[in-house]
Amino acid sequence: MAKKNVGLRFQPAGGQRAVQVPTGKKQRLDIERLSNDGRGIAFLEGRTWFVLGALAGEQVEARVLNAHGKVVEARTEKVLKASAMRRPAPCAHVDRCGGCSVQHVPREEQLALKQRMLAEHLQRAGNLAPEQWDAPLTGPEFGYRRRARVAVRWDQKARKLEVGFRAAASQDIVAIADCPVLVQPLQPIMSGLPVVLGGLGKPQAIGHVELFAGTDLCVLVRHTAPLVDADLQALLVFCTGHGAQLWLQGEGPPQPADGSSALGFTLGPWHLMLAYRPGDFVQVNEAVNTAMIEQALAWLDPQPQERVLDLFCGLGNFALPLATRVKEVVAVEGVQVMVDRAAANALSNNLHNVKVFQADLSQPLAGAQWAAGGFSAVLLDPPRDGAYEVVRNLPALGAKRLVYVSCNPATLARDAVELIKQGYRLKRAAILDMFPQTAHVEAMALFEADQDGPSNPTGA
Repeated sequence: MAKKNVGLRFQPAGGQRAVQVPTGKKQRLDIERLSNDGRGIAFLEGRTWFVLGALAGEQVEARVLNAHGKVVEARTEKVLKASAMRRPAPCAHVDRCGGCSVQHVPREEQLALKQRMLAEHLQRAGNLAPEQWDAPLTGPEFGYRRRARVAVRWDQKARKLEVGFRAAASQDIVAIADCPVLVQPLQPIMSGLPVVLGGLGKPQAIGHVELFAGTDLCVLVRHTAPLVDADLQALLVFCTGHGAQLWLQGEGPPQPADGSSALGFTLGPWHLMLAYRPGDFVQVNEAVNTAMIEQALAWLDPQPQERVLDLFCGLGNFALPLATRVKEVVAVEGVQVMVDRAAANALSNNLHNVKVFQADLSQPLAGAQWAAGGFSAVLLDPPRDGAYEVVRNLPALGAKRLVYVSCNPATLARDAVELIKQGYRLKRAAILDMFPQTAHVEAMALFEADQDGPSNPTGA
């Protein structure tokens, strides 16, 4: 006879499980301070609330986006008592769009928030601080974004196409008539997309759309099924009317609708033009990108007879300007397609002192032939994962100066600790305001070898 299950074995240890805060619930909160990502922090009934759109000292009514354990994520619905710091949000879509989360914060405080975030990461990782903080690199507050991904989804129930940007903490799509952070040439295209896409015979075939402004305007349409001729013609007419190239992507890489189309972007101070294809990585903020390259070259101080290493080189954003200043640049990238593009960009700009190699930079550099002979200086611009394996091997390259460009302060801080162990000093640091109106932090750091630090290049 089976034993009767009395249920005790299924009770959670420590008593009854706490009732979870339901999504959508509204709650009045007193905001005590700001988190590192610019959200307001409140404490209520043993839970910590992170509230988008709230400032320290404010009382707000917030709506729960999600909750897990003792942490609740919410969004400000109404400001009941405003901080003197608060400014009117310039975007009409601020209450729903998930893009620009700190636009209610004045520009100077946005910059201070980002510098505090970087400083705290360095402090926590290894009690580090630069010998000198440089002023943040900035550009325009609005109208800066030259690349954007537009979400597209067919609503089967409503039989209509949704076009816009993702909502905060949601897969919902917010219809955007205009976006204040887009560069002006992309604004008419953004405004016209819902009409042209919604009017297609088979709008269900559209996956998403990417916009780019460089030497030409570009509209990349990603599709999940072949486009019928009438829809393709409608897209061509739309793009022609806006002076933009149409690119298409199905299962393979992006291809221009007109086989002769070419795209690129310029690096003005160096009279360079880099070829680009949709899907390639490119910095979205042209003004800050230019200032970033100028600062990297000033900090690295490359000399005419030096050999310099550029790691994670991409299309050659740093490598080509460096090549105008030094004897030789060795540029390394993990993706072969990008290696080929960087090499072609060097040749098209008549720079014959750039050698580009493919290597998996998440792995140790031992035995890499391109590293033999050493370098006077190193520049690296890794992805969010950082460059831990690379920095562990840098002393063998003999570089006295190193500029680290980062899109993640946490991995920069982790790698900085390793560089200190390897005999470098953190000389300078600055934030790069690549994404105004957001809490995203980019940074640059200069490391210099101690007198007893790296000096004997032996290869990696």
